Amino acid sequence: MAALTIFPAIDLKGGQVVRLAEGDMARATVYGDDPAAQARLFAAAGADWLHVVDLDGAFAGESVNGAAVESIIAAFPGKVQVGGGIRDRAGVDRWLARGVERVIIGTAALKDPEFVKSAARDLPGRIVVGVDARDGMVATEGWADVSDVRVEDLARRFEDAGVAALLFTDVGRDGLLKGCNVEATVALAQAVAIPVIASGGVADIGDIHALRPHVASGIEGVITGRALYDGRLDLVEAIAVGQG
Repeated sequence: MAALTIFPAIDLKGGQVVRLAEGDMARATVYGDDPAAQARLFAAAGADWLHVVDLDGAFAGESVNGAAVESIIAAFPGKVQVGGGIRDRAGVDRWLARGVERVIIGTAALKDPEFVKSAARDLPGRIVVGVDARDGMVATEGWADVSDVRVEDLARRFEDAGVAALLFTDVGRDGLLKGCNVEATVALAQAVAIPVIASGGVADIGDIHALRPHVASGIEGVITGRALYDGRLDLVEAIAVGQG
């Protein structure tokens, strides 16, 4: 069986490494002011991938923490995927030119699906669609708005477009250490042919063990942030469990 990829998360707000509770910018915990140093720590623990989010960009609709992301890319020897505020093709191309491996598109996937589909067709393996959910419905604009579109319905729109993966986040759990919503994540993976990355609520090694058997169902990996920063999850151990 393939490995479950562990994606340590670096969320950026004002150039600092932070974590939000339930996507609320007013509930940010600052974990450091040197994103590149954090990237090096994750690399030293064995991470092959980093998940980086420009939080200011997600709310502004354009890249804000570009310099911080560039410092992470320079410091990290593995692959980096970036999301936050990427709403057009110029934004996609800009990040890829900077050395990002994959670009995550969230809000635009709902509002401008043709842009996402054309980017995915032109750039196979480079586009990840972020599917953010609150109670099974798609949330957008940095999770500030909840739509009337069901998660599975949005995901199916990109079935044949060459999307590298779906990043599924349960907004109601993100940053709260409530435990990953394994059931909903697996249900989405089984509903579509696109690999799914789990996100939101990872509390400890138990979540990694819970997701690992579902790699065969289409779960590609899991993103973890607060649990790593709070010391509840050891990255070396998580990577070992993910590799089985």
